Amino acid sequence: MSQSTPNAALSGGTRIALVGACVNVFLALSKVVAGLVGNSYALIADGVESTLDIFGSLVVWAGLRYAAIPPDETHPYGHGKAETLASIAVGALLLGTAILLAIQSVREILTPHHAPAPFTLLVLLLVIVVKETLFRTVLAQSDALGSAALHSDAWHHRADAITSAAAFVGISVALIGGPGYESADDYGALLACCIIAFNGIRILGPAINEAMDMAPPPEIEHSVRESAVLADGVLGLEKCKVRKMGIEFYVDIHVLVDGELSVREGHAIAHAVKDAIRERMPAIADVLVHIEPL
Repeated sequence: MSQSTPNAALSGGTRIALVGACVNVFLALSKVVAGLVGNSYALIADGVESTLDIFGSLVVWAGLRYAAIPPDETHPYGHGKAETLASIAVGALLLGTAILLAIQSVREILTPHHAPAPFTLLVLLLVIVVKETLFRTVLAQSDALGSAALHSDAWHHRADAITSAAAFVGISVALIGGPGYESADDYGALLACCIIAFNGIRILGPAINEAMDMAPPPEIEHSVRESAVLADGVLGLEKCKVRKMGIEFYVDIHVLVDGELSVREGHAIAHAVKDAIRERMPAIADVLVHIEPL
């Protein structure tokens, strides 16, 4: 895998985030208009959530574009943390949206109103299908890249599909139940708020851990150690630290060698260790090798 692969991968991620934003524009307008005409607050709330999805997808898009900028004098480790910050922003956006929509849902429950129009169910069915398709597409891309921002964007799409499903159930109950069941639509919106909040917390936790340089999964360090010990001249390993920067990783490793070797020979071993690790794991951007005498 070439060294340009991470940037090429990030470019693919930015494209899919931009596509998601464009789809959200269409869906948000459709839901808000249908909600206003069809007298459904659950659909209006869903439309507001989709409007915020537009902002969320644009935040992810901007974060991935900025993360793709190569290292420079002021950011020697690159700009990968922008991807993490974008994920935190999307998680916070989900939580804020859930709180605001929940408050308005309670107000609608306490305010008498007419039942929604039947055609709103068709709009919601279309939204559920489109959003679930987007969720699966973006999630597959996020898994391929190891991108926290794309992962959060994918679950943002899933949250929208779930809110639409909740609205569908609420409107169905209101229509089937008849007089006295008009508020079922609003209870559906309230249930959707709980689901949105859950997804927000689910996204925020890993993103904050990544921003604080939490160690990646143990199998990554295990692979680094396996690669390093195979290099010629390596007699053992001590410390090994790995941290994630966007979709890339940085490694600090202490290698044990023969204490009688010259500086030049130790330097050559260090380069061999670095090359062995990066050849096996292209996602590792750099390896800092500290030579220790055995």
